[in-house]
Amino acid sequence: MDRLTIPDVLTLEETSAYLRISIETVTDQALKGNIPGRKIESDWRFLKAAIDEWLRSKNTSSILISQAGALADDESLTQLRESIYQARERPEVDDSLGI
Repeated sequence: MDRLTIPDVLTLEETSAYLRISIETVTDQALKGNIPGRKIESDWRFLKAAIDEWLRSKNTSSILISQAGALADDESLTQLRESIYQARERPEVDDSLGI
């Protein structure tokens, strides 16, 4: 993986290549909460900055706290969220739940 083309948000495969460990190991460690990542539906996503911090740190929980809200001001997330729900052909909010 070329350093110049590493995205800020990594897929499972990209994280595996970046860390130079198997996809199975990344998945196992992410499920255990040892590698900072987020499972969205059936896909894993990892913030490169969180992975870098995790590699430097001995305390994983401090990484998660420091990354909380890291993408909150990212204006592209609204468009991304909308496109995901459009692709799924369902609304963001289920009105049948009475919420």
